[in-house]
Amino acid sequence: MSRTIRASGFALALLLLVPLQCAAATVAPHSLITARVDEAKRVTLQGNVRPEVARSRDLGVVADSLPMNHMQLLLQRSAEQAQALERLIDDLHDPQSTSFHQWLTAAQFGKTYGAAPEDIRTIGIWLQARGFRVNLVYPGATVIDFSGSAGAVRNAFHTEIHQFAAGGARHIANTSDPQIPAALAPAIKGIVSLHDFRPHAQYKRRPKYTFSDNNATEYFVTPADLATIYNFNPVFSQGIAGQGQTIALVEDTDIYSARDWSAFRNAFGLSGYSGKLLQLHPSPGGGASNCADPGINSADAEAILDAEWASAAAPGATIELAACADTNTTFGGLIAVQNLINGSAAPPAIISMSYGECEAYNGATANAAYAAAYQQAVAEGVSVFVSAGDEGAAGCDPNNNGAYNGIAVNGFASTPYNVAVGGTDFADTSSGANSTYWNVVNSSGYGSAKSYVPEIPWNNSCAGSIFLHYTANSIAYGSTGLCNSSMARQYAIDSTGGGSGGPSNCATGSPTFNSSNLISGPGSCRGTAKPSWQTGVVGLANDGVRDLPDVSLFAANGLWSHAYVVCYSDIANSGKSCAGAPSSWPAFGGTSFAAPIMAGVQALINQKAGARQGNPNIRYYRLAANEYGGSGNASCNSSNGNNVSAACIFYDVTQGDIVVNCFGFDCYGSTGTLNAFYYGVLSTSSATNSPAFSATTGWDFATGIGTVNVTNLVNGWSSQ
Repeated sequence: MSRTIRASGFALALLLLVPLQCAAATVAPHSLITARVDEAKRVTLQGNVRPEVARSRDLGVVADSLPMNHMQLLLQRSAEQAQALERLIDDLHDPQSTSFHQWLTAAQFGKTYGAAPEDIRTIGIWLQARGFRVNLVYPGATVIDFSGSAGAVRNAFHTEIHQFAAGGARHIANTSDPQIPAALAPAIKGIVSLHDFRPHAQYKRRPKYTFSDNNATEYFVTPADLATIYNFNPVFSQGIAGQGQTIALVEDTDIYSARDWSAFRNAFGLSGYSGKLLQLHPSPGGGASNCADPGINSADAEAILDAEWASAAAPGATIELAACADTNTTFGGLIAVQNLINGSAAPPAIISMSYGECEAYNGATANAAYAAAYQQAVAEGVSVFVSAGDEGAAGCDPNNNGAYNGIAVNGFASTPYNVAVGGTDFADTSSGANSTYWNVVNSSGYGSAKSYVPEIPWNNSCAGSIFLHYTANSIAYGSTGLCNSSMARQYAIDSTGGGSGGPSNCATGSPTFNSSNLISGPGSCRGTAKPSWQTGVVGLANDGVRDLPDVSLFAANGLWSHAYVVCYSDIANSGKSCAGAPSSWPAFGGTSFAAPIMAGVQALINQKAGARQGNPNIRYYRLAANEYGGSGNASCNSSNGNNVSAACIFYDVTQGDIVVNCFGFDCYGSTGTLNAFYYGVLSTSSATNSPAFSATTGWDFATGIGTVNVTNLVNGWSSQ
């Protein structure tokens, strides 16, 4: 009886795939499951075991009865569908195409580019027969949400769920790559996650640096400074401030206090705009809700800084904090994204994500899941912005005192369907030019920036060339290098803090590990293929893979006396009262700021254009190719500072790097063992010092295209 009821519910879920109208030009889905399901004939889904499993203390198998709620099964479309979808996305962004901006609904997407209904039915019946409950099939027809127990997972996927002690906490995770019947494999990409290791927020608190000559004024960035430096004000003067636009910020917590957002806007003169703040827990289209309220937790700093600084960039826009609780198998942020793009209403035109996990740790199926979600979003006209990361070129080493796992990038940001937003710092302090760019006295809105300020890549590491030069050291690596000196420890700069970038190198497969279970080689890893739009800009690597970041904005957390001010009053989590002047508020940095600010810039673009725009990268790269030409544009070099050309859309950051200190893979100049060693510097070669990575003319791994002149970007958007 119970199976009959479940099957009926599943059949009802399939009805959700029937659209109200037909999608444009298409390849009809056809069944990929052609053989009888034989449990004895299985295939393994490679690259889906967390690296922590091998180096954590195994506390044993969990009880069979442990609930495994809201797992996600990622489905596979046919090769013909995949090719047709890519052609459609190209056409949706091509002004010469009859499909230009004819965005799809989730139902239309599923009807044409999702899995075949008969395959979904077959997979659903198999899941139910193995003891699972099918909660819903998303209208986009690429994901099945299902629940069960650890025992059912073991029996169905032939992998045990164990408990582990890792990083001072207890986690659960699968101990081996899952397996599925070979007959189902043509229609299944994989299980997105079978563990509760969570991604990290991409922000950093301002540490207490101890420079002997850093006791003077600190030039923290306020909304007025942001508007001056990146030239928002002329757009605001045109009456364009994001009115009528919605920015969805994907969070893992509720906001601590909406009063903080209001206090921020009041203090900085933004309350006169029509913007508003909403907290929502988005429901999916077509099934029981899988989005529980996460409540307020220790990630609430991320939520408030996203909300405040998206609003600083687009003070007239509606800011939606979209948060779903984590389950013990699935990150709540991914649930929120799926629900936003598959809801019964039209999705928000802009989504920003400030969380991350490197590709190798995220796993092959999770990497594919984010790519699939963003791909559907782009087909619906959604612009997706993702923080590139805060680890320099060492994406697998967040918050570490050095890189141990080699060059890596954020798997949440390395898809072809999102804008990866990197981070810069200002170059005035390191060059002794504070007075050129900052007033001694603040304006009524607490602004003190005089003009555009020259930029360098954000880099807190002792391996960075700017800091190396500033301290009059010649090398960073080896026994006599700066990174192995008492100075580096004193200044708290032996870290991986910095804006992230690099080539996608482990979107599929898995790396090899050494005896310490640190990455030691590429193994079967492969990067995401280079998108067709990532071309034409001088400096782009001819490497055949997706390269990060695309654009950058200021993201530093105080090494050179600059950071962002935030009203964050959760004292229990190191916040402060916002009762006083902003000078007493906490200061932060990170690409968590850069991504929602760029999302705010997109709201200005959408308002002026009168429509949603889909993937902004297609336009960014065309505009940059035109501006930089074949050899760069000297008048748009960021190092020109207040003499930079007023006509630039992008500021080309050409000095500095995102090189960090390291020991292990992709490391030059390190010696010793993990317990007694000398740091080297992250390099594309362990035999020669080939820094990973330096800023250069045009596009580079340190800052992408560069930073933006907002007014010129908004006004020049339709020129291509």
